[in-house]
Amino acid sequence: MTYAVFIWSAYGATALALGGLVLASIVARRNVRRELAERGLERKR
Repeated sequence: MTYAVFIWSAYGATALALGGLVLASIVARRNVRRELAERGLERKR
């Protein structure tokens, strides 16, 4: 019996989960930066 299907599906699920977490953190960062800018609290670079 080959375990390739199980291994590749596990890799796929992991990649999907990590991609979702990265996307969620980018969206959250964008929202926080927007709210800080609206309040005039953004940090100057």
